[in-house]
Formats: sequence, C-alpha cells, structure tokens
Amino acid sequence: MPNFSIVITVYNKENFVGETLESVLKQTYTDFEIIIVNDGSTDNSETVIQTFKDSRIQYFFQKNEGVAKARNFGIEKAQGDYVCFLDADDYWNSNFLETMHYYCQKLPEQKVFACAIEVETENKTFPANYSIDKKADFEIVDFFTASQKECVLWTSSSVFQKSVFESVGHFDTNIKKGEDTELWIRIGLQYPIVFLWQILAKYVYDKSSVSRNLTYFFEPYTFEKYALEEKKNPKLKQYLDLNRFSAVIKCKLNGDFETAKLLYKEIDLEKIGWKKEILLQLPSLLLKSLISFKNFLAKIGLGKSVFR
Repeated sequence: MPNFSIVITVYNKENFVGETLESVLKQTYTDFEIIIVNDGSTDNSETVIQTFKDSRIQYFFQKNEGVAKARNFGIEKAQGDYVCFLDADDYWNSNFLETMHYYCQKLPEQKVFACAIEVETENKTFPANYSIDKKADFEIVDFFTASQKECVLWTSSSVFQKSVFESVGHFDTNIKKGEDTELWIRIGLQYPIVFLWQILAKYVYDKSSVSRNLTYFFEPYTFEKYALEEKKNPKLKQYLDLNRFSAVIKCKLNGDFETAKLLYKEIDLEKIGWKKEILLQLPSLLLKSLISFKNFLAKIGLGKSVFR
C-alpha cells in the first residue's frame, strides 16, 4: 500500500495538466499512487496525460458529472494511508510530499495537514496572506480562526488521513460552487489543522478558472446546512458571514439583488468589520469600479490578490 494517494481531477486542462503531473513525478518522496479522474474533458487533456508512463499512475475517464463526484471517486479508489488532492492546473514543489511525510510521522495523533501557498496572478506571484500568528515552523490551528483571510485548507496544499473522510463524509455533490470549502468546514468542526509555514504549493493562474468567476460563491443551500450549528458556534458564524459578504458583493455585481438582500440580512455586521460593512452599502456601479481597479493592480503586478 502506498503512503500517499494523490487524487487529480481533470476537466479541459490540456495546457496545465502536463506540468502538474511533472511536479508530482519529481517529488523527492516516492511512496505514492496517482489517481487521475478525467471528468469528461473535451479537449486534449487525455492525450497529454497518456504521454506519462509510470506504474504509479491510475487513469480513469468518466462522463462530466462535476468535480465533487470526480474527487469522491478518487477517494474511493485511494489505497494510501493519506489522501491529498492536486488540481490539474496547480503545482507542487519537489519536497511537498517529503515534508508532509515528515510531519505526519512527527505528529501521528494529528490527521489534517496543510502548508502555505503562493498565488500566481497574470504578472506576479506572491505568498498567500493568512490570519495566523507565526510562532514556529508549524502551528496547530483552529480552521475558522486561521481562515479569516486566506483559507488555511486549500485543495492542492492539504493532506488528510483517510479516516477523516470516514468521519466527516465526502464532497457534497449537491453543491456546485465551493464544494471544497464546504467540506473544509465539516473537517474544521472536528479536527485541528497542522499548518506548515513553508511554501510548498502554487495556485497557478488560469483566467478561465471557475473560482475566478463572479458567479462563484456559496449557494444558499450551503448556508442552510449550517443554520443550526452556526447559532451555537461563533467561530463558524463569523466564517460563514465572511462567505456571505463575498456572496452579497458578487450578487450585487451580477444584478441579483434579491439574493444579495437575503444573504445580507443574515450577516452580523458588528463582527464583520467596518470596512466590509461600508463595501456592503456601496452601489454596484461603484463596486465594479473598485474591483476593476483592484484587478488592474493585480494584473500589472502591484496588487496582492484578485477579488474572489
């Protein structure tokens, strides 16, 4: 049995998947299997994948049913003690698995591990900004407290003991937007996160990425799942309100004022901060101007992030 099972889901990533796979095959730690799930790609992704000849690669093609179902298929096929995901347009440093293996052995009582990442924009790559106080090479953190800025768990930077999925379940296939973050919430409710400050993974710029789309935000269904839990868990409430904030802004930009108003009413404005409260009050035209300017700064390499 391999130590790590690496699940890579692919949908029309012919320009990226080759470099992604190379970053795995260049790992200094080699006890792993690669489970590639092609989720009905219509481009040349399959052709690129099949140029790689390695006995550790298992390749599956299925009709397009969404990333949640594809990742769940990969989890079910996984034989390793630990499961990690790598999006088909992201990248690992060569010591990602070696470092993760070291901490898995060092902290055997822990089940969820994540590392810092760097984020690529069109003209610049920068380290992600986390709401964690750095005290050592790694911290054991609460998911919700640690994810007030960049989410401490990210698909391509995290490692999970396989028993985690037996406890919290798999990706919710009813969710089409933010299905990964919803699973992180369930994990965060049960497990602390071992966060490594070393940057070991890169979020690669792809202008066609779904997560860059202004329609990408938590659906009302996701918030409804936690309606009771957030009433007794202030940290969860604050985290969900941050996602509500993002959803309200994006709904206003898209002209969906009914959904924006519905979500806005659920936000605890006293806890979200005065800057965000002001942004929530701005008209959509001014919001578009502010975000266009922020995206422009990111494009020319001056901004540290793009609006998500």
